[in-house]
Amino acid sequence: MTPPQPEPPGAHGRMSPHGADGEHAPYGPRSLDRGNPLPLWAQLLADLRRRMDAGAFTEEFPAEHRLTGEYEVSRHTVREALRKLRADGLVIAERGRASRLDARRIQQPLGSLYSLFRDLEAQGVEQRSEVLRLERTADATVAGHLGLVPDAPLVVLERLRLADGEPLAHDTAYLPADLAEPLLATDFGHTSLYGELSRRCGVKVNGGQERIVPFLPDIRQAWLLGLADREAAFAIERVGRAGERPVEWRETVVRGDRFAFVAEWSDASRAVALAPRAAAPSA
Repeated sequence: MTPPQPEPPGAHGRMSPHGADGEHAPYGPRSLDRGNPLPLWAQLLADLRRRMDAGAFTEEFPAEHRLTGEYEVSRHTVREALRKLRADGLVIAERGRASRLDARRIQQPLGSLYSLFRDLEAQGVEQRSEVLRLERTADATVAGHLGLVPDAPLVVLERLRLADGEPLAHDTAYLPADLAEPLLATDFGHTSLYGELSRRCGVKVNGGQERIVPFLPDIRQAWLLGLADREAAFAIERVGRAGERPVEWRETVVRGDRFAFVAEWSDASRAVALAPRAAAPSA
């Protein structure tokens, strides 16, 4: 998206700031310097960050229309500044709800087996799920990931994961039906897949592999997660194993503004290995 260009001088009258930070007159006009080569959206972004650092917007974050009037700029200018605040994880914006500051970002360590349910609870975050699908199914591609024949019966669990009542992740897990059939009777509103898999099926996931990439959610995923149009997220693909057997294929889309991955390393850590460059074709 191309950032908006500075609006021409004289497009709006210049107004004087109200006080050192303007907070005693939060709905009054505020000044941006239209003679400054810095685009108006960047000036607006800088002023909103300064106000946030000064303790503003703790109860609610101003809506687009209020900011356009307060700073006397276009909605395009406001939207570009808000897009950057959301991308930096400072503001949460959801359909049908007022925007607000993001008080904390959930951190997840890399290189370890984890349960999102258990780790959220350990961080003091209330975790629950809306179950969108729990049924038998078949999927040749997923079966291949699990080392099964293409028409092997599977159990699929699709959930919208909520953290402190707010959408965090869209999560779809597939498991071999011969192992996971008892899960079909489970209420996954407030429990973990791995915990129930162990209790009901006697299967303990003790290893696996994940792949994490930046991702643009589709329309349904963006709606479920409350993301703005074209707002990026993380896509996670996971193979979970019990011993040597693959028992789970999981596809998860996580809000990038609410989730951070953290890695520990040392000078003994294994270096990245690049595939050898293909030889140039001979003439």
